[in-house]
Amino acid sequence: MFPMSTGNSYFDDLRNKPEVIDPPQMEDLLEVGEHVNDTSESALKPNVTISTNVRELLECPVCLNAMYPPIHQCSNGHTLCSGCKPRVHNRCPTCRHELGNIRCLALEKVAASLELPCKYQNFGCIGIYPYYSKLKHESQCTFRPYNCPYAGSECSVIGDIPFLVSHLKDDHKVDMHSGSTFNHRYVKSNPHEVENATWMLTVFSCFGQYFCLHFEAFQLGMAPVYIAFLRFMGDDNEAKNYSYSLEVGGNGRKMIWQGVPRSIRDSHRKVRDSFDGLIIQRNMALFFSGGDRKELKLRVTGRIWKEN
Repeated sequence: MFPMSTGNSYFDDLRNKPEVIDPPQMEDLLEVGEHVNDTSESALKPNVTISTNVRELLECPVCLNAMYPPIHQCSNGHTLCSGCKPRVHNRCPTCRHELGNIRCLALEKVAASLELPCKYQNFGCIGIYPYYSKLKHESQCTFRPYNCPYAGSECSVIGDIPFLVSHLKDDHKVDMHSGSTFNHRYVKSNPHEVENATWMLTVFSCFGQYFCLHFEAFQLGMAPVYIAFLRFMGDDNEAKNYSYSLEVGGNGRKMIWQGVPRSIRDSHRKVRDSFDGLIIQRNMALFFSGGDRKELKLRVTGRIWKEN
């Protein structure tokens, strides 16, 4: 038996602490590898039903997440996950007895015998996975939802591609275009006063897919620069089927970038910070803009194509 208790304000205090706990490391999962079959190529199996009581036994009473080895317990049998153990200062959050270093091997073996559906079942995944393989599968599941690609704010909306396209159009009011070529003009009246700025996202529909064009100002070391890049609304393995080019110029000069769009699985910040796009120094951008170089008037043209 692994008794559980509820209604404890001590749990509430712990859950409300703004502390980030790292997910279980794969080394921990391998400790019980002898109980688990290799599921890297896990076949789809008929759906199974797991007792609610068993699910509750495997739920950490502090963070309410599923527990993975090592699962700790106090001398009275109360369990908690390895991530929460440091947070309770070696005291059982249920009975306040000292925890020590007792592992609940029985519960770990119970978990190893379970098979559960993917948590993205509602998004279309029909696979059933051993308990200790489920976490790895879910981190790579092709049905897992995408994060909203809008870069102008920290949007927390997630969903599949059709949902996100509607969300971008209706909620963020982004520019939507059809076609594989584009010609955009980016204007800023006080470019010397702005070192970090994000222009409105543009979404293109072509080849039955959606692409996001980003343009923003940021600091590259001490140098103020602009960057333009394209992201693919889908997974990386699909993104590699496409290429794009970006071109900017003026006063008889021209800069051209060609690359492969990055999947929106990668955040816009990750793409930007990897410099995977057309980078233009501010002085050069103002030179391309013409005039007295006090106003940004940068024209960016581009093309998307599908590789054979």
